[in-house]
Amino acid sequence: CVYETHGNSVFSARSFFQAGGVQPAHSNDYGLTLDIPLWTGAALSLGGSQQKIRGSVNGNVLVPTLAERTPLTTDPALVAIVQRFMAAFPDQLPNRTDINERALNTNSPQTINTDSATGQLDQTLGRRDRLSMRYLYTSQVVKAFQFVAGQNPDTTTRSSAAKLTWTRSFNPSTVMDLSAGFERVRSLLVSEPNAVGPTVQFGSVLTGLGPGSDLPIDRVQNLFRYAGQVRAVRGSHSFSMGAAFDRRQVNGLESSSNRGVIYFNSDFGRDGITNFRMGISSRLSWGVGDPRRGFRYREPQWFFGDNWKLASRLSLSYSVRYRPALSPGEVNGRTAIPYDCDCNNVGGHVGLAYRLPGAWGVLRAAYGIHYADLMPVTFQQLRYTTPAFFKVEVQAPDYLADPLHGITFGPGTRTTHFEMMRNLAAPYSQQYNFSWEPALGKRARLQLGYVGSRTEKILMLWTTNRAVPIPGLASTTKNIEIRRPDDEFYEVRVVVNGSRAYFDAARLSLMMREWRGVSFDASYWFSKAIDLGSNYTNTASTDDGRQGRSQNETGVWQDLKGPSAFDQTHSFLARAAWSTPRLAPVWNRVLGRWNLSTVALLKTGVPFDVLTGSDGPGLGNVDGATGDRPNLLDPTILGRTIGNPDTSAKLLPRSAFSYITVAGGRGNLGHNVFRRGGIRNVNASAARSWTLHTDWTITLRAEVLNLLNTPQFDKPGNELASSNFGQITNTLNDGRAMQFTLQARF
Repeated sequence: CVYETHGNSVFSARSFFQAGGVQPAHSNDYGLTLDIPLWTGAALSLGGSQQKIRGSVNGNVLVPTLAERTPLTTDPALVAIVQRFMAAFPDQLPNRTDINERALNTNSPQTINTDSATGQLDQTLGRRDRLSMRYLYTSQVVKAFQFVAGQNPDTTTRSSAAKLTWTRSFNPSTVMDLSAGFERVRSLLVSEPNAVGPTVQFGSVLTGLGPGSDLPIDRVQNLFRYAGQVRAVRGSHSFSMGAAFDRRQVNGLESSSNRGVIYFNSDFGRDGITNFRMGISSRLSWGVGDPRRGFRYREPQWFFGDNWKLASRLSLSYSVRYRPALSPGEVNGRTAIPYDCDCNNVGGHVGLAYRLPGAWGVLRAAYGIHYADLMPVTFQQLRYTTPAFFKVEVQAPDYLADPLHGITFGPGTRTTHFEMMRNLAAPYSQQYNFSWEPALGKRARLQLGYVGSRTEKILMLWTTNRAVPIPGLASTTKNIEIRRPDDEFYEVRVVVNGSRAYFDAARLSLMMREWRGVSFDASYWFSKAIDLGSNYTNTASTDDGRQGRSQNETGVWQDLKGPSAFDQTHSFLARAAWSTPRLAPVWNRVLGRWNLSTVALLKTGVPFDVLTGSDGPGLGNVDGATGDRPNLLDPTILGRTIGNPDTSAKLLPRSAFSYITVAGGRGNLGHNVFRRGGIRNVNASAARSWTLHTDWTITLRAEVLNLLNTPQFDKPGNELASSNFGQITNTLNDGRAMQFTLQARF
């Protein structure tokens, strides 16, 4: 089998904010698969593919206006810094001032090369035994688009996976599988050549300059997996039991502010852009030390399950799984991980299915307890701790050209501190569902269902040692470090089991069998997801750690309770397909037997927070941490969906909020109480196959993504201190695009 898929900007439509025509871009995805018989009992399967993406990416950024592109400082060293940062923005001036005075819609080249190869050898050994050897290699190299210098890293990812499986059939009802596998993933993320050096943030008033504070990353992950399973049928029982043992290695370099992070926020009585032009930073983070580490950890598990047919209409399934979370370690002893085994992780499930008489259909119900992994991204943060690594925070540095003046690195150096609780436990979920599936005549069936979960012990990064008010001392950005209770550290970031999450959803589905070439199904979900600051996917690191950050370090869970970041109340999915009928022979070769299909998806937008946008006096609580929310003055706006650029500023007015005070500690605005615009998307395809010979088939397929060219808008500017507050300046999807696939089977 060979195939080729081609996409071209010639068939693409402009996206919502796009200025000018669609710039040239194309993609080609082609591949080959071969099945080769070898000696007796042996067969070899080979496959390979390449995907090449070339051309311009279109998007929006916020850049300085013409009047804002000159430094306001006269200090030569600061002038040089400001000009270097300013040069990282495109030479182009804002061209979508109807959206925002700094909005620029622009294009940037990007190339992506993805190569993959697979091979599988199957060997039959007599009547009972079979060996299977499989290997997969994938390589991807991305030269990322850069609307501003250093915006995205260039990445190289290479992965290999090999697996050997022995299958033995003791008899027709008892089968055993034993396998050994190895997986290796190498990830290299580096800043592009024109990056300015440090990460530079301007709140949300300008697009930040790269590279990211976590670059460079040079990571190698190895997984050794050994597993065995026995499946047996005994009367009305279908048993399965087995065990698996994983040994993982995470090696290499991962950074934390090693290149520095500079913040220009609204502070000192000025807005962020003015502070930038004056070379006056409100905060600087810097990491010093060698963060190269080699982490090791093991993941054993044992399981037993049974599908038991109790009666002709009733079946029961149940399982038990034991999956302890063992303590990880650092191979060279450079990082201590104070974590004991979480050894009581016994889970499993029980489920029932009952077939009702006649057309009343089937009832199903299930309940289970499932445990999550403790991910390397969580405990690897301990590499950023003393004595091998120092992360310093300088509030309102005196002189940006020499921000670390007077700081020496060694024993006693003040640093940001990471901790992981010794009694940390693996998060777990109780999941349950119920469904009823009655028939509606001969060709249709209805499904009414409910699914819910309660997830406990979710990880959260708790930020402590924040600055507190001191009687008689005005709280300013400059004296934040003086006001921290423990003067040995800056922030103390502790990984804790700090959150719970709840999810409930009702579903109504209609499924229709094919009739005269037409098939159709549709589903509607009504759901609610809430949590106490972090959801069940949270790893208490990087962006996850920031999302679960409260306004101060007390009353964290009450402060963060609200809809989960992925909560979407209403969802509707409809799919339809039509196989055109055979026509008269003269027309059938071209017009007959086409398979036409379409998918429509409608979803409520996800929630977002409104923030003050600054921790400075008069704006935030000046405790040294971001995440402050303002006070709400107009409760009538709560729950609004802000999804249209023409009305967003009116629906989210600045006058509905006020800044908080140091004494207040936190704003009264709730967490995730507004929503961005929803998803309204339709895709379609048309395909037809021609038989050229007994064993030769040609298939042509055309696909249209975002058929109606409907924009999915990003959230509006959500920082009260920024000039773009309430304005929608970006989309999350591309304009309409088409691609064509030609496949030959022989």
